Amino acid sequence: MTESQPAELSPEEKAALEAGQARLASPVVRSGMFGTHTTGDTSGYGGLQVRRRAPLSSQPPYGSYFDEVADALGSALEASGLSLGEAVERVVVAFGEMTLHVRREYLLEVARKLRDTPALAFELSSGVSGVHYPEETGSELRAVYHLTSITHNRRLRLEVSAPDADPHIPSVVSIYPTCDWHERETWDFFGIIFDGHPALTRIEMPDDWKGHPQRKDYPLGGIEVEYRGAKVPPPNERRSYA
Repeated sequence: MTESQPAELSPEEKAALEAGQARLASPVVRSGMFGTHTTGDTSGYGGLQVRRRAPLSSQPPYGSYFDEVADALGSALEASGLSLGEAVERVVVAFGEMTLHVRREYLLEVARKLRDTPALAFELSSGVSGVHYPEETGSELRAVYHLTSITHNRRLRLEVSAPDADPHIPSVVSIYPTCDWHERETWDFFGIIFDGHPALTRIEMPDDWKGHPQRKDYPLGGIEVEYRGAKVPPPNERRSYA
């Protein structure tokens, strides 16, 4: 048997092939409308040219700095006579983000070093959120601070735990004033007492509200609601689908 030879392209086919290759080499991805044969467009933008994005020339801002942050923080703490292992229980890196689990007695020192050390420069805290893990004996309550370095374009989380029996965590308002309202909200909903906060009062719930409603052990309840004759029972009286 002889090997078959490829068929010769007609002049029209050659022209179409060259036009297609030219389009692939061009920075214009789409033009025209609705995928016509002349343009290959599927965007529906009616002739608007959509150009390819240039490839990133630098590394992603939140994914390549973890060792540098740990080293700089360790050096800054050692200058104050404190090691990184004493102040930080563990470091977790997951999904491109870094979390430092800080012992609560060292929270202010770590936060101050993160803000004031030039190699770190985490100038901004966007707030604090609370978490409650009733099954984690001895560290049921967690406060998570979200820090941003505008100088170095980095993000970082500080997580601090406290037991239900002693729900005290130092307030960082003296270092990050933006946490004022967020610490109040976290106390309001979770019962974490931020020592040193200038005005730790209710911010969402009424002043005479009993308990902290976002804790996992808070009893499920509610208030009956009536709207134009339709009565909605409280959550603890509604039908269960379990």
